[in-house]
Amino acid sequence: MEEINKQKFSDYLSINNILCNVDAADAEAVLCKLLEALNRHYPKLDIKNAGDEVRARESMFSTVVAPGLAVPHARIAGLPFPLVAVASTPNGITVNGSKVIMTVLMLTPQDEPNLHLQILAALSSVFADGKRLETLANIADSSGFFTALCNAEGEDDLPVYLHAADVMSEAPAVLLETDTLGHAIRTFATTKSEELPVLDNSGDLRGVLALTDLLRYSLPKHLLWMENLTPIYQFQPFAEMLKTAEENKVADVMREDFITVEADVPAVQLAKLFLVDKVSQLMITNNGKYAGIVELKSFCARLFWE
Repeated sequence: MEEINKQKFSDYLSINNILCNVDAADAEAVLCKLLEALNRHYPKLDIKNAGDEVRARESMFSTVVAPGLAVPHARIAGLPFPLVAVASTPNGITVNGSKVIMTVLMLTPQDEPNLHLQILAALSSVFADGKRLETLANIADSSGFFTALCNAEGEDDLPVYLHAADVMSEAPAVLLETDTLGHAIRTFATTKSEELPVLDNSGDLRGVLALTDLLRYSLPKHLLWMENLTPIYQFQPFAEMLKTAEENKVADVMREDFITVEADVPAVQLAKLFLVDKVSQLMITNNGKYAGIVELKSFCARLFWE
């Protein structure tokens, strides 16, 4: 199979690998049908090994990437080119507690992380729209499905190279400059985050607030110079901060010295920033507006094993 000049998600999908209105009890049954479809048209595929790899990955990460859409996938050693199959289940199956009406199985060569992420980004752009997803799920035949899919795609859905926007994710929460420290503390507790973006009322990124910033704000500088903090072993400084937590604002504590990356910057540039600047999280912006975050752990997961 020739791999050059492939620009769209549909370029990797054959009509023969589209299963419409699949009658299946659960996600495992759908996965088996998709593997069998790929094996029929590519007999060299070891479906047992491929299935095991997909299930192993699914045990670590949810395959539900958008409402109604599951994308079980794996990187297969020795696979010469990507294999993609799609199954619609308009009546819905349950995957990780969510109703799924479309399942896209994607197998890619183990040593081609860029291609793996390119195809993921392209299929996400095609299937992310809920109305479009429902329309496609209710098409009765593979030929009609393929035609509708091609009509839904843009001129160049498969990015030539990955941008920061392609690997970013939503922060679990954001804070406003005008929020109180009490609100920030509750947000950290409920989201289990270590660092959160701080926006103004127009959505511009103004700063970041981390748990370490709360600690630093609570401990006066002169205490940080002390080698032995035994005299304040009862955490008095933290008690004082909590007394005024509903009065003081996030803007009083947040840091303004943080690294931002524009959404259209090549994603490979993020690797350099993580190494050179020794940060664990990068803020992604689009013309100054907050767009998302890229965490070191999720960036590495997408590159190496997700």
